Amino acid sequence: MIRDSIKAAQISAMKSGDKPRLAAVRLILAKLKDRDIELRTATELPEDDAMVIDVLQKMVKQRRESIKLFEEGGRPERAEEEKAELVVIEEFLPAQMSEEETRAAIEAIKTETGAAGMKDMGKVMGLLKERHGAQLDMGKASGWVKAALA
Repeated sequence: MIRDSIKAAQISAMKSGDKPRLAAVRLILAKLKDRDIELRTATELPEDDAMVIDVLQKMVKQRRESIKLFEEGGRPERAEEEKAELVVIEEFLPAQMSEEETRAAIEAIKTETGAAGMKDMGKVMGLLKERHGAQLDMGKASGWVKAALA
């Protein structure tokens, strides 16, 4: 389980005295705890690894946006801190599909569903997320789906 590897990374970072890594791992664990609290009232609980991946993907997206904003705002030191956190967070995500693999998956779904135009984008995106959501940046994939259906 991914959660176990994150907890092991926390212990490892504490033992080695790596404070920046420890801070990033604690941030991840805090976000996971927040999500656990949110889900206490849920009627249906998602699989733990799927939930952890979802939290990590959101954190990655936030870091990328922050890095861009800090660089545009002339704050390179803050951008570097965010980049360091991003590296730690991405470490726990499953390997991401390459652009070629993603485009091949889109074409396969397009052929399978008979998608012909933009009206079928929701169907293609839904299947893509269902099958490969943990291994994709859905923001980038959305652009590739539009291009494939145009």
